[in-house]
Amino acid sequence: MNNKNLKHAAVLYSVLSALFVAALVTTNLIANKFVQVDLGFHVFEISAGVLPYPLTFLITDILSEIYGQKKTQRVVFAGFFSALLVLGILWLAHVFPAIESSPVSDAEYKTVFKSSGRVIFSSMIAYLAAQFVDVRLFHFWKRLTNGKHLWIRNNFSTVLSQLTDTTLVVSVLFWGKMGYAEMGILILNGWVFKVLVAFVDTPFLYAAVFGIKKYFGLKANEEIRDEGAF
Repeated sequence: MNNKNLKHAAVLYSVLSALFVAALVTTNLIANKFVQVDLGFHVFEISAGVLPYPLTFLITDILSEIYGQKKTQRVVFAGFFSALLVLGILWLAHVFPAIESSPVSDAEYKTVFKSSGRVIFSSMIAYLAAQFVDVRLFHFWKRLTNGKHLWIRNNFSTVLSQLTDTTLVVSVLFWGKMGYAEMGILILNGWVFKVLVAFVDTPFLYAAVFGIKKYFGLKANEEIRDEGAF
């Protein structure tokens, strides 16, 4: 790969990483709101944070396919520390009382963000576990299939990692506040919704991977591995 392509690969890596962090942070900020999503055959009751969250798994699958496991795990850690930074900023804004002319009062701020610490803490535990499960399973299936059948590693890794994520985040958030049956419904709704999204995003994954590999001239099972480029 020539220097020009390496620079472009570094730019693409940065863009995908930024999109990943943005989706992750947004997921945490809107997680307190619960919504209904009617898909015709079933009405899913889920946290609003579930809506952008599958995008993070799509991005890590693209990163895993193009840049490999090591660089993908860097992005996972970057997302984790970004979420911690957001938690610190939310706490800092809470420390200073609102002035009389503030459009957002202290009470309103607390209503929106009062559970953010617990939400972010629970989601970060689930996030780290689920993302590492996803990345490792993705590469396990990639080795097992010798780089073929992208849909297998995309869906099989996401199905198991999303189950891990949904179970952990609901358990940490609602343990002692909600019965097992209610928690089970939330876990099932969230997990099935994420799995359906994973199936739907498979064509987008194929298109992205095909386009990127064609642009950089990568072979079927080849990754960008120049450690000195970025």
